[in-house]
Amino acid sequence: MTNDKVTIRRALLGVSDKGGLAEFARALASHDVEMISTGGTRGALEAAGIRVKGVEDLTGFPEMLDGRVKTLHPKIHGGILGRRSDPGHQRQMREHQIEPIDLVVVNFYPFEQVTAKAGVSRDDAIENIDIGGPTLVRAAAKNYPDVAVIVDPADYAPVADEMAANKGALSAATRWRLARKAFARVAAYDSAIANWMGANSDDDPQGESSALGEVFSLTLAREQQLRYGENPHQQGALYGNFLKIAEQLHGRELSFNNVFDISSAINLILEFERYSRAVVAILKHNTPCGVGVGATLKAAWDKAFVTDPDSPFGGIIIANRPWDMEFARAVDELFTEVLIALDFPREVLAFLRKKKNRRLMRFHPEAVARQEFDLKKVVGGLLVQTPDLSIEDPRQGKVVTKRQPTEAELRALEFGIKVVKHVKSNAIAFVAEDRTLAVGGGATSRIDPVYAAREKAARLKVSLEGSVLVSEALFPFPDGPTLAAEAGATAIAQPGGSTRDDEVIAAADKYHLAMTFTGVRHFRH
Repeated sequence: MTNDKVTIRRALLGVSDKGGLAEFARALASHDVEMISTGGTRGALEAAGIRVKGVEDLTGFPEMLDGRVKTLHPKIHGGILGRRSDPGHQRQMREHQIEPIDLVVVNFYPFEQVTAKAGVSRDDAIENIDIGGPTLVRAAAKNYPDVAVIVDPADYAPVADEMAANKGALSAATRWRLARKAFARVAAYDSAIANWMGANSDDDPQGESSALGEVFSLTLAREQQLRYGENPHQQGALYGNFLKIAEQLHGRELSFNNVFDISSAINLILEFERYSRAVVAILKHNTPCGVGVGATLKAAWDKAFVTDPDSPFGGIIIANRPWDMEFARAVDELFTEVLIALDFPREVLAFLRKKKNRRLMRFHPEAVARQEFDLKKVVGGLLVQTPDLSIEDPRQGKVVTKRQPTEAELRALEFGIKVVKHVKSNAIAFVAEDRTLAVGGGATSRIDPVYAAREKAARLKVSLEGSVLVSEALFPFPDGPTLAAEAGATAIAQPGGSTRDDEVIAAADKYHLAMTFTGVRHFRH
């Protein structure tokens, strides 16, 4: 049986993150809540002038073993787990002089933050595994009909407001919400520990730890319920921290496909984060269909757009700098799903907001954890890999042809590598040093993308004369370089490694192409 309202009379506070704690404790004090606390938290509260009772005053035992044991005691856990509606529980609590605890405020030792630092020792990691905190939280969350639990400082204000509105009481709905959040936090914390330990085992015969351990656990909070999934008959939801990276400023609710497209666009533009010149990319179905570089956003846009004037309709547009009005007016002529920028100045935002259905997103590159794992769902499991963050400098590659690439060709190849790694495989791109000219990808053979790109360029009257061609994987036959040369390309970058490399090189030499082997594949399934 769950009480509709529980009046908070006694609270246990023990936190690692003390942000906002004093203000919340003052709100509790205004309702005459008795506060019990552990060493560091007690000291912080007393320094703020707040009266608090030490845990040892309740248990009769001091903190011991360097603070490892302080709240693991029947007078603490009995006060949390005792059912208020159970006569037997109440009788035993009276017999053992156990006072009920109505609110538990706990957050954990910073295990995730400590282990995220390079070179952390095993001893330091282990010492930052919290024992008492998760135990208290699980107990309080289990007994949510009688006890409230707070694990997130963001809940201090709403809880204080509700207590102020209800004479110090919290509703059953609030206690249930807090309990769900508490169990999710414990699960995430334990997952982080299990993942770190699994990736730091001693089982590797080489004595090396792997980023991918014996277990892989994942717990993410739901950020947004989506209208539907990839298709209208599927359910969809967004989990994690996506909305901290991509902040929506205007437009309809994001769809499942919008989120995936925005993620692809951000990953692409991050390849150009060190560019001093303006970069504009156009994507459709999470694949780049045009990328341009220029002195201004409008100049970069013109170059990106002419690559494939059909695809920007209903597509995604992203730039590497705040948008200006000239660029905004050019883009405004088209129907687009999502526009993404580092920022939109006030007048540009007001202009672009005139179209209600268009989604405007501000992205925060500093919030992107580029080292996070790449995940792919498979039947019965999950494929996990480290991210593909490699970007090769063609100058460091192995030139395998008689002719060396020129500096201009090298600049174009460098640009093309940044783009083609984001195109669905099999993937190639004909590029100049400041723009894509023709892109081919998502094919079932290595040669079909070359044909497709050539044919599209011809249809759109885009000249490939003097271009360079970049392939994200090797050319297995000499037809690739042959078709590239016939289209007007003068240089090629590819990983190399085919059993027919000699034939491929011979074809490149026949057409006086310069070709460099980067040695790195960027296959994107």
